[in-house]
Amino acid sequence: MGNTAVDIDLNKEIVSSFSGQDFSGAIDSRELALMHFQKLGLPTNKSEEYRFTPIGKNLSKNFTWKTVSTESTIGSIEPFLMEGVEASVVVLVNGIYSSKLSHIKHDKNEITVMSLTDAFKTHEAIVAQYFGKNLPTESDSFVAMNSAFWQSGVFIHVKENTNVEKPVLILHVNDAQNAQVNSQTRLLAIVEKNSSLSVIEKFESVGDNYVFHNFCEEIAVKENARLEYCKVQNDAGKSIQVANTVIHQSATSKVDTFTLTLDGEMVRNNLTIVIDGENCESHFHGLYLLKGNTLADNHTVVDHKKPNSFSNELYKGIMDGNAKGVFNGKIFVRPHAQKTNAFQSNRNILLSDSATVNTKPQLEIWADDVKCSHGCTSGQLDEEALFYLRSRGIPADTAKAMLLYAFALDVLAPVKNESLKTYLDKLISDRLHKNF
Repeated sequence: MGNTAVDIDLNKEIVSSFSGQDFSGAIDSRELALMHFQKLGLPTNKSEEYRFTPIGKNLSKNFTWKTVSTESTIGSIEPFLMEGVEASVVVLVNGIYSSKLSHIKHDKNEITVMSLTDAFKTHEAIVAQYFGKNLPTESDSFVAMNSAFWQSGVFIHVKENTNVEKPVLILHVNDAQNAQVNSQTRLLAIVEKNSSLSVIEKFESVGDNYVFHNFCEEIAVKENARLEYCKVQNDAGKSIQVANTVIHQSATSKVDTFTLTLDGEMVRNNLTIVIDGENCESHFHGLYLLKGNTLADNHTVVDHKKPNSFSNELYKGIMDGNAKGVFNGKIFVRPHAQKTNAFQSNRNILLSDSATVNTKPQLEIWADDVKCSHGCTSGQLDEEALFYLRSRGIPADTAKAMLLYAFALDVLAPVKNESLKTYLDKLISDRLHKNF
């Protein structure tokens, strides 16, 4: 990461762009994070973690930090909602929590949903217990930037022995109609013992100016708790997005995650699952359907710290045009994590000669009584299967879409909410039939 004079000048420009905004909450940690960010700078092509995804270069070239805006003319969220999915809706516009546009339907005695800045005032003890404990602020410049400059954020706390039936939909809307947007958002969620929660995050942008959306998430899933987490990245336009998500599991907890990436100029997802208890179960799947010049980079880490746990990871990609996919998956099995079962797979289909994918599955195992596997594949559509469908009178485009849909379908396995699964299934099907 850079420490040249140019980098330092850019750092000063980035820091000055946040002047005048309200940064109440976590003052001490903000100051420490700012020190880390000023030391790290934006990642360069010398950074191993970002060598296939030149976000720092893209931001330096295309983002004018002095003209960013937090103002918006968004008056309705109806165009951005998920048809058929009933949920409490938390809305952030240009990174700022909007109580006017949000609709919280849950029982306040069971679950607390509010802005994170307000939670620092009203739930100080529990926020202090979990905030900033697992994110790599010292080593990742985007985490350091977010930790220094996060805006109003979202706080979710599920009480013990509570089954939250309806999902919480966090809707991120970036309004770039009048100026560039720099959104720094933060999520802190705690699912207490014997409880369950479903969280959906959806990202949308409007306007022709650049959007830089940098967000960090910390989710604690306590003993015997359940979490279903779904992320939908459908950010059409000039959107550069970086996500750092850390999910910490306690004993006998279960986590199901699904990440769907459709649009955006450049998308980087860092997902870390820390399995810190026995008899945990984790399923995390992803699908990236890319076209044009979109770049999507998924970096995942599963850290098995305790024995007798299971993790299963499946990411698939379909790339057309000049699109580029990146997958880097790491599984760590610590010395005391005996009886661990951990599986990882990345599969890709390239529909054009100019589409590319860089994939790197990795295992690091320090225990001897384990079952672990990893693998990756990259290829094209099965010509024999395509010929078979064509010979049955199916048009070429339809036959192609059918094969791609069959390839992609099993990634939806972790999604248990039927209305959400129906919405995602339609979103995937429409994309495959209309765009590939």
